Amino acid sequence: MNQYLYHVVLGIVLAPLAGSLIAGLFRNQIGRLGAQYATILGVFISFALSLFVAKAIWLDGISPKDFLGYIWMSGNTIFPFTFKVGFLIDRLSALMMVVVTFVSLLVHIYSIGYMADDDGYQRFFSYISLFTFAMLMLVTADNFLQLFFGWEGVGLVSYLLIGFWFKKESAIQGNLKAFLVNRVGDFGFILGIAVIFTYVGNLDYAAVFSHATELAADKISLFSGTSWSVVTVICILLFVGAMGKSAQVPLHVWLPESMEGPTPISALIHAATMVTAGVFMVARMSPLYELSQTALTLVIVIGATGALFTGLLAIVMNDIKRVVAYSTLSQLGYMMVAMGASAYSAGIFHLATHACFKALLFLGAGSVIMAMHHEQDMRKMGGLWKRMPITYICFLIGTLALCAIPPFAGFYSKDTIIEAAQLSTIPGASYAYYCVLIGAFVTALYSFRAFFLTFHGKPRMDHHTFEHVHETPWVVWVPLVLLAIPSVLLGAFLISPMLYDTHTVLGNSVTVLSQHNVLAEMKHEFHGALAMIPHALLTVTFWLVIAGIFVAWLAYIKMPNLPGWFAQRFSLLYRVFVDKYGFDALNQMVFVKGTKNFGNALFKIGDRKIIDGFFVNGSGISVRWIALRARLAESGYLYHYVTAMILGLLIFLFIMLTSGVID
Repeated sequence: MNQYLYHVVLGIVLAPLAGSLIAGLFRNQIGRLGAQYATILGVFISFALSLFVAKAIWLDGISPKDFLGYIWMSGNTIFPFTFKVGFLIDRLSALMMVVVTFVSLLVHIYSIGYMADDDGYQRFFSYISLFTFAMLMLVTADNFLQLFFGWEGVGLVSYLLIGFWFKKESAIQGNLKAFLVNRVGDFGFILGIAVIFTYVGNLDYAAVFSHATELAADKISLFSGTSWSVVTVICILLFVGAMGKSAQVPLHVWLPESMEGPTPISALIHAATMVTAGVFMVARMSPLYELSQTALTLVIVIGATGALFTGLLAIVMNDIKRVVAYSTLSQLGYMMVAMGASAYSAGIFHLATHACFKALLFLGAGSVIMAMHHEQDMRKMGGLWKRMPITYICFLIGTLALCAIPPFAGFYSKDTIIEAAQLSTIPGASYAYYCVLIGAFVTALYSFRAFFLTFHGKPRMDHHTFEHVHETPWVVWVPLVLLAIPSVLLGAFLISPMLYDTHTVLGNSVTVLSQHNVLAEMKHEFHGALAMIPHALLTVTFWLVIAGIFVAWLAYIKMPNLPGWFAQRFSLLYRVFVDKYGFDALNQMVFVKGTKNFGNALFKIGDRKIIDGFFVNGSGISVRWIALRARLAESGYLYHYVTAMILGLLIFLFIMLTSGVID
């Protein structure tokens, strides 16, 4: 059975890679149809095999397996270390494989319609299939080296996908920004891995986790007179990597810019794959994070800050994709709050539900953009529900799930996180609770603002455009319907087995200390998924959501002049939101212009004056000066040479006499 399961896992990981290579290397031979079928078949095989593994793990009760793929490098007596490629198949990786392959499969199908007229059709399918392979390598890794390979793999392919339309200047700027910001996070990530290797001498998860208590006891001095727990340093450095990959404040600035890529990429990167890699990593490293209250505090504070303050920015965005992008930033903050509160299962639960309804919202936005002939400004939309009924209903379902309206999927996972933050005793938990609580109102406001501006009200486009708007082809709306189903049902279906059953979906794949186990406290108040619905009507969270929806209706349907009045009345606050708290301006001023000025200074002083002026030109001038004066000694007159010989002889005798060689 073990050998059979190992080959199944290999099939899951390698099938998308095979499809990518076929579509990329043989694109001219197989054409557009061949590329789409090769990649879709590869991801479908991966999804089907992921379901098989999930059944074996969850239903058949197979214990976690750690498979050795091959030895990548083996040392000797001088360097006695071994690096390998292996696959850890447990409850957490099984869930992640199902989520990643399910969303990826639907994005592949959706892309047939969305990218139909694009010249880079085969290249696009090759990239998204390669992205799926890299993500699967990340979630199935059993060691930090392979984790880093998948980590960098999704970063590299996201760079290619965001800048897919490479003739578009904003796309090039967006992918460069994403690449550079992620490198900042990855620098911290690789430093964390280096510290692990220094203290443990091994990069396998099992070996590192077995030394967790020793790492907590060991001390390291980062600055003179300071002493830090090694496990705290490791967790913070790893979290810096997660801040870059999962777009946490202040390394969040790349994600909205990545909207310049094709819409299917937005759904793939920002729903279930790349941006959730940091959340997955923190959950996977729970045996380490549980031993560092400092690291948990940092995680919960950073997550809460992002959950509220990036959500506020979505209120002033007019690009439909950017609204959903800032929503992703906010929801990633919620997931990190769960991680910081040690409610790892709740964070992964929200990851799974969010993957469905956020992919639904992105693909729904893409359907609208297609119908509007690639217009993305919501101020030029309105009244589309009559023309696009399927997209309208699916987008409404995604919006209700995002706002956590019962019984939609987001209600169960999001409310669990808010309650976990309220019960947590981690320093910073109270701040986090109020951030995510207020964030519930903000989420409802910006979500229904986008919904009302897009589908309701009077059409704000010209009559000709409105008359030609129609529902998108079946390859576009079928993935929407398939994503709408779990966006409704997944929360109620998963909440009990995910969080409260004796043998939960995640089981022992995450570690929680008893003093941090807020889910154990919440279990006493849990009486089933259906019982949560009437109970929600008595909670502050629910009424804040209703208030957000009401304000959106009032401002964008009933009194459409109200937002303009607020923008004028509170112009300073409005400008702060439009300027995105100044993060982009700060980056432009300090890092972009600062780097350019520093480079110019190095060029003018270092290159021109020192290297060229002093060393290169200076050496030539020196040789010329010496040569000009040395040539004077070659006069051609005999008495000059005799005089030089006599002077030389006298100097030689003087030296001999003074040195005592001649008495």
